[in-house]
Amino acid sequence: MVQKLKTIGFDADDTLWHNERFFQLTQERFADLLKDHAEKDHLEERLLEAEKRNVGHYGFGVKGFVLSMIETAIEVTDERVPASVIKELLKAGQDMLDHPMELLPHARDAVEAVAGSHHLVLITKGDLLHQERKLAQSGLGELFDGIEIVSDKQPQTYARIFGDTPGGTEGAMMVGNSMKSDVVPAIEAGAWGVHVPFHIVWGLEHADAPDAARYRELEHLGQLQALVEELG
Repeated sequence: MVQKLKTIGFDADDTLWHNERFFQLTQERFADLLKDHAEKDHLEERLLEAEKRNVGHYGFGVKGFVLSMIETAIEVTDERVPASVIKELLKAGQDMLDHPMELLPHARDAVEAVAGSHHLVLITKGDLLHQERKLAQSGLGELFDGIEIVSDKQPQTYARIFGDTPGGTEGAMMVGNSMKSDVVPAIEAGAWGVHVPFHIVWGLEHADAPDAARYRELEHLGQLQALVEELG
């Protein structure tokens, strides 16, 4: 017997509020600063390689991104990158951290619609202080029964979090824009996985949709309440 849906987990970045577009804008700035040293496509490849290497050291978020840009700048200039460029990259990271939080369409209504009937948990990864700041600015914090800022999202992450919520893992649903981090591992843990696509996807977050009975996809968060009611 399938456990009745009692807990809903929400991703934050690019599910409830904008995030990846600020990384894209900063990456454009990065390419412009180093245009005399590397072609844009080559630079993007080198940066993604650096991010992949460094995520285990620095985690996810702006700080790791900035350090990866600096490392890439050193590499593509054969260690001759001007201090002025490093200064600009540090400033770009500070601008990202200071940028006002902006909710995505339907985000507030979707969370409010299920807050009264289900146990809600925000499950996000990234810089601790930055995520806490964005949550405070969002005005959504009081709607959640739990906040989990994690270093990564693996099946065991969801098993641990949902295992301590009403209904357990089988009675839980994870809603997010990342197939790799939000959907697939949640389903592997035994929960429902709901994909709400965002038009920009970070290179390290690509994954194929799972062939699973507990997988669902929505066009936008405005459709979430109907799905929750359908699943009971």
